[in-house]
Amino acid sequence: MLTSEAVPIVEGPRPKHQQLRELLIGMVVPGQAIPSERELMASYGVSRATVRKAIDGLVADGLLQRTHGLGTFAVRPRLETRLHLASFSQDMRRRGRTPSTRLVSVALAEPPADVADALRLEPGRQAWRVVRIRLADSEPIAHEDGWYPADLLPELDRQDLAGGSLYEILGNRYGLWVDHADQTLWGESADPDLARQLAAPVSTPLLVFRRVSTAGGRHIEHVVSRYRGDRYQVHMELGRDDLSPASSQPEGNPL
Repeated sequence: MLTSEAVPIVEGPRPKHQQLRELLIGMVVPGQAIPSERELMASYGVSRATVRKAIDGLVADGLLQRTHGLGTFAVRPRLETRLHLASFSQDMRRRGRTPSTRLVSVALAEPPADVADALRLEPGRQAWRVVRIRLADSEPIAHEDGWYPADLLPELDRQDLAGGSLYEILGNRYGLWVDHADQTLWGESADPDLARQLAAPVSTPLLVFRRVSTAGGRHIEHVVSRYRGDRYQVHMELGRDDLSPASSQPEGNPL
């Protein structure tokens, strides 16, 4: 909510909606609802059109988010990660957030052909399918759909898959410490079912990671993680490793 007493907005060189926008940016608290349109109109002496124009601009900029039936909320800053080999729990703890997990399902099943191929499974072999919602400070951040070879991980369904890091379970319980992964990233939008599970508006942009992980050369994980794009971002440092005295003058098209 607003953290200081509101004062009327007056005519001036800057449009009223711009003045209201700047006041809202300085006064709202991330994660909390802003006052209703009627309250803002009364507090600042402006029209509904002015209020809506200020709010629409902040929504378009990703600073506010409308939630049907609940109101308009200030968006929390996105969690940022550098691409590295770590579990979700390790990643969240590293940035000072408290990770938690909501286990959706765990069951034995025959994986799709592409998953079986990634895990080096022969046709007909089963794997554990583990579906989880990952949270940071109790806020849904990601949906994970993972497959794990049943032969390497007996009784995986009896482990505490909601209580901590799956990578720690793989290492401590089965002696399989993840030491390498191939990862691919693309974008999607949340369908109604996934939006509901992530407590997000339908069509929320998602960052999708497909990871195939190995431990000691054994393929033990195929997981697709869908992160809320409004709460998560990726940082990458890029450099060229082909520069040398012999190749310092690029040929062909520039980068």
